[in-house]
Amino acid sequence: MSAIEALLRGAGIEHLIVDQNMSVLEGSIGIFPRRILVGEDEVPAARRLLTDAGFEKELRQDNY
Repeated sequence: MSAIEALLRGAGIEHLIVDQNMSVLEGSIGIFPRRILVGEDEVPAARRLLTDAGFEKELRQDNY
């Protein structure tokens, strides 16, 4: 999660981490995964960046 966040930040892609509080409440055992959201206009650049960095399996499979 921190590597993806660093990549997005370094590329200047605005993002938001959601479900982080749920992850803390459940004790970080992975029941409630955290998600990173980007704006609709940033999706193509973010997907390209993360795919190039080897995180393609972490991406939600949508029609983008």
